[in-house]
Amino acid sequence: MFKDAEAGPSLRRFMRLVFAALLAFPLLATILSACSEAAPPAAATSELTIETSTGQHVFQVELADTDEARRRGLMFRTELAPDAGMLFDFESPRVLTMWMRNTPLPLDMIFISDTGRVVHVAENTVPYSEAIISSRFPALSVFEVNAGTAQRIGLRTGDLVRHPLFDMSDDGNG
Repeated sequence: MFKDAEAGPSLRRFMRLVFAALLAFPLLATILSACSEAAPPAAATSELTIETSTGQHVFQVELADTDEARRRGLMFRTELAPDAGMLFDFESPRVLTMWMRNTPLPLDMIFISDTGRVVHVAENTVPYSEAIISSRFPALSVFEVNAGTAQRIGLRTGDLVRHPLFDMSDDGNG
């Protein structure tokens, strides 16, 4: 009888541990899933140049040209190099809308026409905000960079963005 009395508390402790592990499993699965979202595979980069009154500014860009890449964007990123950004290709010009859901970095969003002209700049967007940010005018793409970049390079509406995504036939410079 003494042995059974000792086994009882041990069995109860074991069952509590098993129950706690079963309860924790869905939480662990959610955390692992979030971690996999936080670390997307490295995307190929290309060069993009913005011409402003202060000169030419070269960036290394990741191209978001699939539905999945556009949906994910820069979500979950905690760092972005000063000369880096993400270029979203929406395939045809239209009024574009973006938001900052799950995006911890404040960004400048540069809306660009199919001819490579800046049509609107949304500076210092608010991290994690679900407020809609509009291009206001038809745009083919959005170039997201660290907040403060537009001011740093003197970016203005009408400035030229050079990248293979844009039709440069009407810029006067080939």
